[in-house]
Amino acid sequence: MSRSLPRSFYARDARELAPLLLNKLLVSREPTGEVLSARIVEVEAYRGGEDPASHAYRGMTRRNATMFGPAGHLYVYFTYGMHWCANVVARERVEGSAVLLRAAAPVRGIEVMRTRRVKARRDRDLLSGPAKLCQALAITGADDGTDLTKARGALRIVDDGVAPPPRPRVTTRIGISPGRGDDYEWRFCVPDDPNVSR
Repeated sequence: MSRSLPRSFYARDARELAPLLLNKLLVSREPTGEVLSARIVEVEAYRGGEDPASHAYRGMTRRNATMFGPAGHLYVYFTYGMHWCANVVARERVEGSAVLLRAAAPVRGIEVMRTRRVKARRDRDLLSGPAKLCQALAITGADDGTDLTKARGALRIVDDGVAPPPRPRVTTRIGISPGRGDDYEWRFCVPDDPNVSR
């Protein structure tokens, strides 16, 4: 049986939270009542003021305010003038830490995801990147600040009993500019999962 994760689960260092999110289910309830779900297979940690790649590196702004807590909320931002990306807020208030949801494996509602990701040639391409994930699940800026801990929320993360991998694949983060934390090994993946971003 699936259960929503309590706020205490998220209230930890982003580097500790990130691998624990692997294999959890991201669940989206459509306005029609249909439920979509995807298993998280790739994430990246970002740590506020000590991380030059983090949106919170220079402090709180109107754009990144959700990152500063409370933990267990969704931080959604627009990038490159065309894509939404979703993050799970970590730690306690004023930390500015979050975990980027980079990729997931489609589980339920795949037909709906295909209508939103018409260029995806295979199901493994539906959510194989942070922007693709948001597009497939229709996550937008309107979802910024969503409380993921609510049992009947439109967006939530649940534990259905599938444990995180005991030895996740760990690498440096993707798309980070040189000298801005590009050498931090804060990217975590389910080993050999075909849905991980390319």
